[in-house]
Amino acid sequence: MNDPYLDELRNDFQNYSNHLKKIKKKLLKMNSIEAQEKIIKQIDSIANKMETNQKQSVKVTKSRIQERKKKSKK
Repeated sequence: MNDPYLDELRNDFQNYSNHLKKIKKKLLKMNSIEAQEKIIKQIDSIANKMETNQKQSVKVTKSRIQERKKKSKK
């Protein structure tokens, strides 16, 4: 399905994923518990954004499918 909004959501998700990979590397190198806690909070925040992104993507995809079905019935 070629949809600009869905493409934007996919790109955002990919950016979140890349950011998580970078943060994970930092976390593994950290020795300070305080620094690790900050990174873990960042990971949680990004994970929540990714979850919201996926939910929105599912909603939009379902909506687009319904629109296509309605158009095909006409």
